[in-house]
Amino acid sequence: MKLRFTKMHGLGNDFVVIDATRQAVELTPERVRYIADRHFGVGCDQLLVVEPAGQAGVDFRYRIFNADGGEVEQCGNGARCFARFVADKGLSTKAEIRVETQAGIIAPRLREDGLVTVNMGVPVLESAQVPFVSDSDAVVQALEVDGERIAITAVSMGNPHAVQVVADVDHAPVDRLGALIESHPRFPARVNAGFVQVADAHRIRLRVYERGAGETLACGTGACAAVVASILRELVTSPVRVETRGGELEIAWDGPGTPVLMTGPAVTVFEGEMELA
Repeated sequence: MKLRFTKMHGLGNDFVVIDATRQAVELTPERVRYIADRHFGVGCDQLLVVEPAGQAGVDFRYRIFNADGGEVEQCGNGARCFARFVADKGLSTKAEIRVETQAGIIAPRLREDGLVTVNMGVPVLESAQVPFVSDSDAVVQALEVDGERIAITAVSMGNPHAVQVVADVDHAPVDRLGALIESHPRFPARVNAGFVQVADAHRIRLRVYERGAGETLACGTGACAAVVASILRELVTSPVRVETRGGELEIAWDGPGTPVLMTGPAVTVFEGEMELA
């Protein structure tokens, strides 16, 4: 099976994007892992699939697969690339589209300056809905990891995040603690582990160990969750610039019950065709 694809990235968080509206696409976890492999395949953090809308009132369906082959609910950097892709491919002429995901409807909007703003929806803060096993919905909660007690804020941006504040993000034990937090038994659906350093009232620095992908250069939903957690902890004020290793995002949030708005770039790298056994 020959498969046409586009390689894209959002701040170095890279994707293989596949148009399933104009070609037949049959994916298995094995095929996803092959495509994502940086030695034998194309290479990516996530595989994104554009499908026809599955319900009234939306323009497309958006599916996300991590490099380990598992399908996940949401991807913020991917949402911006999704919007850029459908515009560049002539699949839509709208400046703002409504997109169906496993986590609900999102609304990416192409700006005249080339950046993309995505309404990422209202963050979920109730522990049971993240999901996070806890008797409390407190903003800051203790988590035992490898004999160490850390303070986290559990947030869902359509996918689960555990956000902790660190003094120096460059020297944070992202690989060691990130892997342990990702598979912690109190997160039954696994979790993305965020490490936040507060720079000033409108700027944070962030690294994220992503569920099913490891540390990436940037994580859009991770940036949203980090800003939500930091605002709830009264460490920053909206809007917030989020510095990642791949670049910057701007996140705006007016507080509980309101949606998170994420703005950043989406870049096409190259296009190609690959043979799938």
